[in-house]
Formats: sequence, structure tokens, C-alpha cells
Amino acid sequence: MSRAIVTLQSTAERERAIQWINKAPTGSRVEFKGPCRSVDQNSRFWAMLTDVAVQGRIEGRRYNTEQWKLMFLHAYAEERGIEIKYLPRLQGVGMVPCGRSSSDLSVTEMSELMEYISAWGVENGIKFHDQEEFEEA
Repeated sequence: MSRAIVTLQSTAERERAIQWINKAPTGSRVEFKGPCRSVDQNSRFWAMLTDVAVQGRIEGRRYNTEQWKLMFLHAYAEERGIEIKYLPRLQGVGMVPCGRSSSDLSVTEMSELMEYISAWGVENGIKFHDQEEFEEA
């Protein structure tokens, strides 16, 4: 087995993970992550990004939701002291940041990222729609 993922939802899945660990060759890597973000978090995240894309500007310039997502992920990583890697541009001078995908964030990390977006939004006059609905959830 070169790569496998198991989500610990039951005793049987925990036992399967233990069996894989017991059979894993020396030098194998094991990674434990918290639960992935929820569907509700994902919906709220994209709603927040849409509000920022519609209302937000940086130096008068507008950006789409995907661009805002990358900017917020980058800023969030910097704030938390997470290493940010850069790759060289294919066309010449400059570097391209590469990092984590939002789909890889845990429930806690996604909550922190959305708090970061919310704080940035308050500082920059963004009105988030359906905020009360998400705060009740």
C-alpha cells in the first residue's frame, strides 16, 4: 500500500488503521488530522468570499472569490507562522506562492480562517449577508 486514508467514524475503522500501522514498513509516514471542515462551514466560507468579492477592494481593484480565497489563505498562514513555499515562475522573473488548499483545513482551522475573514471584513466595511443565520448554527 503506497497511500491510504481512513476517517475514524467507528471502532472497525480504528481497528483498520491499527492494522495498517502494524503492517507499515519502517520509514512509513503517518499523519493525524482533525475532522475536515463541515458542509455548513464550506457554505459559509464561500458566502463570505462572495460578499468580499462583491464589496471588497484592494487599492481600488476588485478580485474574484478564488483570488480572495488565495489571499486570505496566504495571510492566515503568515499570521499563524505556517511556512509559505514559493515556486519560480515559468515565464521568468518572480515567484508564485503555493500552499495549503482550503479543502485540507480542519474544522478548527476553517473557523479561525473565517474569523480572520470576518475581522478583515469589519475593518474594510464589508457587510456579510446571513451572518445571524450562521452564528446560530
